[in-house]
Amino acid sequence: MESVRANIHVGVDMSFEAHLKATVLGVEGAVACSLMGFDGIAVETYQPQSTIGSSVDVQGAWIEYSSILSQLKNTAEILRTGDVVEVHVGTEKLSTLIRLVNSEYFIVLGMLPEGNIGKGRYLLRLAAPELKAEL
Repeated sequence: MESVRANIHVGVDMSFEAHLKATVLGVEGAVACSLMGFDGIAVETYQPQSTIGSSVDVQGAWIEYSSILSQLKNTAEILRTGDVVEVHVGTEKLSTLIRLVNSEYFIVLGMLPEGNIGKGRYLLRLAAPELKAEL
């Protein structure tokens, strides 16, 4: 688990799926991770057998969140507050962390509400530049 993430730090080339898998396996309570475009289309997703079952449509939620994220980006631009870097959406059944990779893509991590949000934020912060370099 940690050894997979350690490879990212030393610049070892990894596939998109390997980055996403390392993030999910590195965060307690994580259920899925995707690299997505602002059009809502996932480039790659890693989702092991989910502990939240079929009660939550993770991908469907993320497609909808991509639209909200686009609005947040536009609002930040209008208000001149700087680029949106990260967004957290906490709901009763799913905590979602979103980190922008570049102007076209973002990485999104879904966790159980009791998951380790701090570690999720940390691993997304590490993965984003690596994914950006591979795009």
